[in-house]
Amino acid sequence: MKNDGPSALDALDEYLSSDASPEECMQLSDLDGFLTGIIVGPELIMPSEWLPILWGEDPPVFENDDIAALILGAIMARYDEIVQALSADPPELEPIFWQTEDGLVIARDWAEGFMEAISLGPSEWREMLDDDDASLPLAPIFLTAGNDETESASIGDADGDEVLLADAVDLIPLSVIEIDAFWKGRRGLAADTEGTMH
Repeated sequence: MKNDGPSALDALDEYLSSDASPEECMQLSDLDGFLTGIIVGPELIMPSEWLPILWGEDPPVFENDDIAALILGAIMARYDEIVQALSADPPELEPIFWQTEDGLVIARDWAEGFMEAISLGPSEWREMLDDDDASLPLAPIFLTAGNDETESASIGDADGDEVLLADAVDLIPLSVIEIDAFWKGRRGLAADTEGTMH
């Protein structure tokens, strides 16, 4: 993170969890998953489309322009940080998960935020969702979003055999990198196709 990253994220976290924020707004972890899902998805989604989603039914009312700039700036800084991390060589990702006092990592909110991003364009995600192999990286995220126990989870395949996804939370960063690579590859193919048209 940049030197000012933690303080900006702390201020964002404090605002989102305070009475000053909209009652139904996302909290920091689900916001992080939401941003990640938007970034790695099949199409560019402009902030004007996704910002209202994170606030819920009511838009935010900021005490003054400085607070507005701080909060909105922190959101966009985290967005840019995720983009840069996934563009690194090799790509990397450090999701913002909750952690209990006894060290238990809780990623369900993050995963639910990612799912919210998918819901913005389910038809655009269909190419991945309908392909058994291509959709495998989504499994740890889907499982984490649907299970309170996130240390391990299991799903059944078409034959009814149970496939154990141990430590689903630990698999999420790699899953996101693979999802990002899938859609970047598809966008690259589309660009190549357009380039060959006459």
